[in-house]
Amino acid sequence: MWKRLTLLWSLVRGDARELWFALRHPAAPGWLKLGSVLIALYVLSPIDLIPDVVPVFGVVDDLLLVPLAIRWLLKRLPPDIVEAAARRRAG
Repeated sequence: MWKRLTLLWSLVRGDARELWFALRHPAAPGWLKLGSVLIALYVLSPIDLIPDVVPVFGVVDDLLLVPLAIRWLLKRLPPDIVEAAARRRAG
């Protein structure tokens, strides 16, 4: 489990930071919070789309679905949150 989470974190590190910033923003919409909770539940849940015991494919579903879900949420952020995140990255 830890190996899977470590690999997943290395894939989504930048996007996860941006998502975390967006969640803490005062104008964060409810759908963003709900989507983030659902992604976290999927990562931590022992029930997967493809069980982890299936060689290769069991881990690949997590490594594809989670980054895609995070990107999907980030692409739908309101413009003011995107601008605030860009200002934060710029320093």
